[in-house]
Amino acid sequence: MDPHDPHARLHAAALEVLPRAYAPYSNHPVAAAALDDAGTIHTGVNIENAAYGVTLCAECSLISSWRMQHGTALTHLVCLNGAGAYITPCGRCRQLLFEHAPPELSIATANGPVTLHDLLPLAFGPDNLQET
Repeated sequence: MDPHDPHARLHAAALEVLPRAYAPYSNHPVAAAALDDAGTIHTGVNIENAAYGVTLCAECSLISSWRMQHGTALTHLVCLNGAGAYITPCGRCRQLLFEHAPPELSIATANGPVTLHDLLPLAFGPDNLQET
């Protein structure tokens, strides 16, 4: 692991928390880790409940933890499946990231890093909501 590669550091952090995922129904544990511009690593795992198909995604728990810690801007993100391979955030999590991270957030994928802007070129966000 290159200690200077943010995605490699985050991969290790996500692997560390992956066993804490609670996925008894889908058997699909997911872990996420992000780096903010203050150098702090934030992590999250998916948490399911007995209502099939209802889950708190790893990215959701990561964003919740980051917000509670008064996190600064996120700069890098990784999401891993149960085997430790890179996966891209799901649709709901992409929306959540879009609302809480800058467009230049670097997301590790199986094909290499992409920015949030490149992942979501036509995203819908708070600026699209009209006050009524």
